[in-house]
Amino acid sequence: MKKAFVIAIAAGLVSLSACNSSPTEQAADKIESNTEAVADNLEDAADNVGNDAAEANLENKADAVRATGQNQAEDMRTNDPDTNLSNGI
Repeated sequence: MKKAFVIAIAAGLVSLSACNSSPTEQAADKIESNTEAVADNLEDAADNVGNDAAEANLENKADAVRATGQNQAEDMRTNDPDTNLSNGI
């Protein structure tokens, strides 16, 4: 019973912390989580390939996707007008 109570409190705190995030922060978090999921899928595919070259290629793509997602999320958070992706530059 105590464990269920602690889990319920932790879930409530997590949901409250999400409410205090700005829309920009929430969008940046979504970018990171989406690109992380894509990168994880690429790494899973790399694990299932029998060819070493194809495996390395997929792992490199996963690293590139992860880096791009982190850069886009950071750009969203800093909202630098020179590099913000929403301004078309």
